[in-house]
Amino acid sequence: MGLIDSLLGNAGEKPIETIAEDFAPLLAAGETLQRAFGLIRDLMVFTDRRLILVNKQGVTGKRVEYLSIPYRSIVMFSLETEGHFDLEADLKIWLSGQTNPISRTIGRGEGATNIIALLAQHTPH
Repeated sequence: MGLIDSLLGNAGEKPIETIAEDFAPLLAAGETLQRAFGLIRDLMVFTDRRLILVNKQGVTGKRVEYLSIPYRSIVMFSLETEGHFDLEADLKIWLSGQTNPISRTIGRGEGATNIIALLAQHTPH
């Protein structure tokens, strides 16, 4: 279901084993990958310490931006949908010291629900 969700623009879960080798150089000593969600070419990766947003750019996707967000810097997040039958959902994450939120369109379904649950679990209370 993950591949089909990703192709439809929904956040589909990706097995950690498929990305572990690529992310090994990006992780701090002792940091572990927990879960990952794919959005067509982009990724949202949850570790035990931070959220990593991966944005592949350009036609070939060779240019990649990695945005590292420590959980302690997340002050608020929201999931916005147009309505019951809307196929898209927008995730917004506000960071400490930043005026504007980070926005990502993640689609609807189980992936969006899991992402919100993980953010709730990891953000400071």
